[in-house]
Amino acid sequence: LYVPKALPTFTPQDFAADESLPAIATRLLQPFFSGDALADELAAICTQAFDFPAPLKALPVAQTHVLELFHGPTAAFKDFGARFLAACMQRLHAVGPAPLTILVATSGDTGAAVAAAFHGLPGLRVVVLYPDGRVSPRQAHQLGCFGGNVRALRVAGSFDDCQRLVKQALSDRELQACVPLSSANSISLGRLLPQMAYYASASIGHWRRTGTPLDFVIPTGNLGNALAAILARACGLPLGEIALATNANRVLPEFFAGADYSPQASVATLANAMDVGAPSNFERLRWLYPDADALRKAFKARAVDDEAIRATIRRGPSRYAEVFCPHTACAVRVLEDLREAGATGHWAVVATAHPAKFEQIVEPLVGHALTPPAALADLLKRPAHAEALAADYPALADVLLGKS
Repeated sequence: LYVPKALPTFTPQDFAADESLPAIATRLLQPFFSGDALADELAAICTQAFDFPAPLKALPVAQTHVLELFHGPTAAFKDFGARFLAACMQRLHAVGPAPLTILVATSGDTGAAVAAAFHGLPGLRVVVLYPDGRVSPRQAHQLGCFGGNVRALRVAGSFDDCQRLVKQALSDRELQACVPLSSANSISLGRLLPQMAYYASASIGHWRRTGTPLDFVIPTGNLGNALAAILARACGLPLGEIALATNANRVLPEFFAGADYSPQASVATLANAMDVGAPSNFERLRWLYPDADALRKAFKARAVDDEAIRATIRRGPSRYAEVFCPHTACAVRVLEDLREAGATGHWAVVATAHPAKFEQIVEPLVGHALTPPAALADLLKRPAHAEALAADYPALADVLLGKS
């Protein structure tokens, strides 16, 4: 897992001339692109990638906000990083005799965002692995609805199995000699670093209005979205406390409660995109905080079970005038627990996906149908197909080599 050699340092005043998300992203990412072949293209890349909003919305509960990250083409926060990475790859990869294969494991939303971002780009193909039966029906439809240069594989296993297969392929030099590969998971810094931009935009906007940092509760599974916030804060941006909300997969909460870090087999939950038992970005977190005690003091992490997810979704309309997806509901519940324990100040819950992606879970709990956003509705109209794949590496290698 690559990490920056060093992190730049900013103050809110460094962004005084920047209002839009693309402008803030350009300034934030400039130091990481210094001397890079894409340095002169950075502003254009940010403008191309971030052409939809990430609004920070006040909720009808004092000092409580929601950062809506579901306004992109696949109605999930993964659209930000995927579109940025695709815009970079589009400029970097010269079309040659062999396409560059973007290999991605997904627990629900990553694959669709990557497929949408790379669909139709010349010289690039996408192979998406997802755990069969462990994503919502609408997520599965999105994963298989693109066709063309996008191939969806439904794996007989868990997300951790999918991630293991992707890592094995990316480290297989013999395979890479025949099939050039790259990644679009949060393994890739090209997806991780641009996700800092919406935290920068939200926290700087809040700082301008109040003069205070903004605290965040972030639903997390593989730690990519949370790590983006953590890196943004490490760069000096006005983020305050960062709390991590997981589902019943308790590896992170147990570590932050004092146990040794111990990856486990993932457990299937209502918040399926967070069904991760071995979060790969934990290694990057340990790079940033090499002392385990200091790391535990820097963040809070709490788990939310399915019963609590259901209860939070049910009361969302009456208490918050909002309908939450199961992942966002985890963050809402953790914030409620933090408030009960005495937490004060302005907090933002990070809404990672539109609830209409999980209509079979959410609609019975809120008692009415959900209208999908226009972009999602268009994808759901397309036919979809995914191929079955055993959870073993030779099967994936045969697919990548065109043998099956």
